[in-house]
Amino acid sequence: MPSLPNRYATPLITGLFLVSLVSGLALFFHVGPAAFHGMHEWLSMVLIVPFALHLWKNWRPMTAYLRRLPMALSLALSVAAAAVFFVPAGDARTGPPQFQLAQALYAATPELAAPVFGMTGAELVEGLRGAGLSGAEIGRTLREIAAASGKSDAELAVAIIGLSS
Repeated sequence: MPSLPNRYATPLITGLFLVSLVSGLALFFHVGPAAFHGMHEWLSMVLIVPFALHLWKNWRPMTAYLRRLPMALSLALSVAAAAVFFVPAGDARTGPPQFQLAQALYAATPELAAPVFGMTGAELVEGLRGAGLSGAEIGRTLREIAAASGKSDAELAVAIIGLSS
């Protein structure tokens, strides 16, 4: 009777890879239900178990692969392809869209940002000064105001939200 790794490693890798393939394509093309995100993340984590079983089952052939140039080149190419995603793209902001939106807001002056919160630039500057951001001036960006006041972006956000409540 075949052992657990021999019986289930390859079928589980195949099934979970297909799920990962479909959910990954849906995420890439922004189609399908929101469930694809959680499915892709969690089942990719589950894929680790059958992958480990597959390595265990095929350890001897794998060590032969590791001694040959195609495996070394493939692994190096894979690492290089992954590394590209860690290289910043100029001034482009990275991260989730809500973080990009926050970064754009912090880069705005009070005159530009204030209408989002239902006030004028002068009202925003006055409110920020009242909230302890002494560096608040019309010509500075919100991030410059926070820095000049010795405050973090988070403290600036709390102050602005407090003003707009």
